[in-house]
Amino acid sequence: MAIVTEIFDLSGQVALLTGASKGMGQAMATALAQHGSKVVVSSRKLDQCEETAAQINKLCGEERAIAIACNIGYKDQLQNLVDETRSRLGPIDTLVANAGVNPFYGSMSDIPDEAFDKIMASNVRSNHWLCQMVAPDMHAKGRGAIMITSSTGAFSGSEVLGTYNISKLADIALVRNLALEWGPKGVRVNAICPGLIKTDFAKALWDNPEAVARVNEQTPLRRLGESSDFEGIAVFLASDASAYITGQALTVCGGTNMYR
Repeated sequence: MAIVTEIFDLSGQVALLTGASKGMGQAMATALAQHGSKVVVSSRKLDQCEETAAQINKLCGEERAIAIACNIGYKDQLQNLVDETRSRLGPIDTLVANAGVNPFYGSMSDIPDEAFDKIMASNVRSNHWLCQMVAPDMHAKGRGAIMITSSTGAFSGSEVLGTYNISKLADIALVRNLALEWGPKGVRVNAICPGLIKTDFAKALWDNPEAVARVNEQTPLRRLGESSDFEGIAVFLASDASAYITGQALTVCGGTNMYR
């Protein structure tokens, strides 16, 4: 188990994470639990959530994680997620809104209305809903940390991921507005912007030798990102170590977007 210094100590806190059964979300949930937080592992498939929660509890040596299934596209399921978290663990201190979708790969001239609507609803509106649902706990305590997973794709156009990138830029705008509104209440809101990370979600972008070689050549750190690269930033943003940081879009990209 990790050695915890006081500034990174999350003991007694409750963290709710969506998209947490694998990849970056799983890594962030594990790190938060290792630093003392109780965590809710949530995604659409309960069996995967339960498997991840069991792995975290085995690693921590105690029941630090629980599993709750939720499809972020449905407001009632999000409300149930928040309500069950409160009922089982208590008020929420940290929210990591990591779940997202991208059902279309191609030109915006060709995207069906249904795919456009699903991307915007799942990647933006669901985060708005979830933030509003957890906010009362944080406002009551006068403190709290919210992280929304955006993307370095938010900073540029794309011939194949245009609508996805639009949704991720909207997430940054959401973060900034909530940071402005809720700063006086002690709630910090930040965006995490991954570059190309070696996860199943981004597999179409890296799963061939030519793509890997191109990324390695263009990335100052000369490698793809890994899920484990998000452990530290999750703990940092959840803890008092980042007490004066809010409204930011923090890139985790190996240096590809160092000027953003």
